[in-house]
Amino acid sequence: MSVNVKDAEKFEFSPENLKWTKSQFVKYPENRKQSCVMPFLHRAQEQNNGWVSIPVMEYIADFLDMPYIRVHEVASFYSMYNLKPVGRHVIEVCTTTPCWLRGSDDVVKACKEELGIGFGETTRDGEYTLLEVECAGACVNAPVIAYKEEYYEDLNDESTRQFIKDLKAGKKVNPGPQNGRFRSCPLGGPTSLKDMAPSGATFGQDMGSDK
Repeated sequence: MSVNVKDAEKFEFSPENLKWTKSQFVKYPENRKQSCVMPFLHRAQEQNNGWVSIPVMEYIADFLDMPYIRVHEVASFYSMYNLKPVGRHVIEVCTTTPCWLRGSDDVVKACKEELGIGFGETTRDGEYTLLEVECAGACVNAPVIAYKEEYYEDLNDESTRQFIKDLKAGKKVNPGPQNGRFRSCPLGGPTSLKDMAPSGATFGQDMGSDK
């Protein structure tokens, strides 16, 4: 994927984001403005086509009056920050134990075959990047994909392939469980307090049950 070298050499917040920074500073004591480093990195990444470059980190370090290395330590520690250019569509697959036990290997295989790339790679057209992440925190609905700050859950080979095909076709993809489950309710429906279940709610069947 090509990168505009000129743009990569310089970064500064847009006027809208500069205005936004004021709303972040008020959340912390006057002498603790460096606590804004994580939200600032996140907002800068959004502005910088989905990745955190060296100029981005240098800018935030100056903005928060903190050493560059401390900004780099944060950006390189958390997987939410991308340290190299990514595609327009970033697909993150959780492979931690709960997702693995529920079939994340099938999800990974489907993603790699449908996109033609491996983890940490971007398609030649610059459209899709595939990333492996540790614990998305949605274990009850495993396995899960994170995409554009939404979770796509209860995936299997078929639903993963359909998810990617819909993205490629420009179709709307609905976040949440992909097997009919209602949010994080028990698969197959509630087992107690049934009178409190939302009216009209539908419940999927367990993909791996022993019924």
